[in-house]
Amino acid sequence: MTKKLFVGNLPFAVTDFDLEDLFKGYGEVTSAKVIVDRRTGRSRGYGFVEMGTENLAQQAIEALNGTELKGRPINVSLAREQTEGGGGRDRDRGGFSGGGDYGGGGGGYGDSGGGFKKRNYNNNY
Repeated sequence: MTKKLFVGNLPFAVTDFDLEDLFKGYGEVTSAKVIVDRRTGRSRGYGFVEMGTENLAQQAIEALNGTELKGRPINVSLAREQTEGGGGRDRDRGGFSGGGDYGGGGGGYGDSGGGFKKRNYNNNY
């Protein structure tokens, strides 16, 4: 059974191939993917690697966690299972789950309380 690893603090220049190449020294790599921003195509600084077995995954974690890759110390750990509704954009509510709709502590537009003020652009200019 394959085991998925999370790899964080990746340098932005690292590619899927670089990630696979780094981990294949510790056994069978079934997939390696650097996560990129959909809008810009730029790396988000993390990725996922699937190793052939749990034992190989554990060996890779022990060997690579904290080591430098292109000048940055990387973080390697077991990937947590994605939970339903956990993180990301909640399209039904129009905001981001876990943090509420747009608001925030300070700054932003509109009222002095921070966040964004919703405006009706159809009627009043």
